[in-house]
Amino acid sequence: MSADLLHLDFKLRRPGFKLEVDKTLLLDGVTAVFGPSGSGKTTLLRAIAGLELPDEGCIRFGDAVWFDSAAGNVLSAHRRNVAYVFQDVRLFSHLDVRGNLDFAARRAARAGRSPDFETAVEASGIGSLLERPAASLSGGESRRVALTRAILSCPDLLLLDEPLTGLDRAARRAILPYLRELPERSRCPVLYVSHDLEEVAALASQIVVIDSGQVSASGPVAEVSRTLDLGPLSDAAGPASLVEARIQSVEEGGGLMRLTIGDVPVYLPAARDARSGETVRLFIDARDVAIALRPPGPVSIRNVLPAHVHRIVSKDISAEVLIDLEVGGAIIRAQITRAALEDLSLETGQAVHALMKSMRLAGDFR
Repeated sequence: MSADLLHLDFKLRRPGFKLEVDKTLLLDGVTAVFGPSGSGKTTLLRAIAGLELPDEGCIRFGDAVWFDSAAGNVLSAHRRNVAYVFQDVRLFSHLDVRGNLDFAARRAARAGRSPDFETAVEASGIGSLLERPAASLSGGESRRVALTRAILSCPDLLLLDEPLTGLDRAARRAILPYLRELPERSRCPVLYVSHDLEEVAALASQIVVIDSGQVSASGPVAEVSRTLDLGPLSDAAGPASLVEARIQSVEEGGGLMRLTIGDVPVYLPAARDARSGETVRLFIDARDVAIALRPPGPVSIRNVLPAHVHRIVSKDISAEVLIDLEVGGAIIRAQITRAALEDLSLETGQAVHALMKSMRLAGDFR
């Protein structure tokens, strides 16, 4: 796997929309391009791939100039050695799976690159699909084939445009581990477009946040999520939090694992392959966080955490209120009713207890 500089400094105008980017990214592993629908994420990927040309500016990848309006340089899409996996997959329906993969491998070989067909097929677990017609594949199978085809093209940069769109929760959960390993398998960095906060938490080490055609933030996912409220930018079901935690111990036999958020212990069912000392991300739905003024008596909820009210997000016309709680140095968002806010008389800085009815490792989708 390699790390490369991607320099983006351009303006792209379309009727009713303008994308303006001025950012240099060190691409290493998976970098998420995150934001709500219509913010410009796909347009950004298409400009990088050469499928849409900016009105002005420049795009450079490493030492290669892909677009420079001032110098009149435009490198065509097929010469950029970028693999693009679209939302709608776009396999060759008249070919079987092997034919789709052979097409990419032959093109790479003609360009002097060295695709490893057998390794790519084995790693993606699609060996049993090779003779299947592309049109007969399920959504999850089609995406695995499309991703494997992209790897066999031996790209310098892999662009994934919401590759989990339309998949059910079980299919998403099954394919996420494969996506996590894509940078290593493809030996190139990955730009991953998503409007799903949990996907980003499960896959990416870095994030570029786009809102209304502008880059509003970029950097490590954990750092950006601490300084910017990403919830309103997500098209997911509701407000949620991303929190980094460290696994301290795992019970043998598939019991509980003990983690810490800062120095605050939390407990979750032991995950397969969980290792002590590993840092993971937790996804916490704001509706699964209750607030108490004092520790409750005997209760089935395992995680009752000391907290302080960090911020009260209130809308006068809303029956529900969002409360940001500080727990072990992390911010966890709770969604409660306005009546509960008034009954508890909550104020910024107040010591409370957060009752975590549910939390999970990001990407578990259960």
